[in-house]
Amino acid sequence: MSVAFRREGDDEHLEPKFELPIPAGPNLVTERGVAMIAARVEALEAELAGLSDETEIKRVKRDLRYWRTRQATAQVMPPPVGAAVAFGSTVTFRLNGKERTVTLVGDDEADPAAGLLSFTAPLSRALLSAEAGDELDFGGKDSAITVIDVKA
Repeated sequence: MSVAFRREGDDEHLEPKFELPIPAGPNLVTERGVAMIAARVEALEAELAGLSDETEIKRVKRDLRYWRTRQATAQVMPPPVGAAVAFGSTVTFRLNGKERTVTLVGDDEADPAAGLLSFTAPLSRALLSAEAGDELDFGGKDSAITVIDVKA
């Protein structure tokens, strides 16, 4: 019989399950971020205790491995000081004629819609070390960003 017509089982046709990718680089977090990670671990542990479906158990265990790794590697950063943009700073700036305010946070805390931007995002990297009044190059454009205000 040709191998094209054999079937080992239903499992061979399922999508493979992969681990959640860990962002590269250090796991910098704010105080809020470390609390968020701890809450996520606690919630997943509670969810796992009440599960009986093997597929759901595998999913929750995978998520727990990710969040426990993030918890173990978290480096809580001190609050920013000074006038320059740093991790944890809240920055008001003008980009393409629109004024925006963002806070630079850790990868797991990031929520761009809520104004929480990962410190590894290209926009964050452009803003780091800038001070109010600075004009920064971004996206291949000279003076694309004007920093209006920096708060610790």
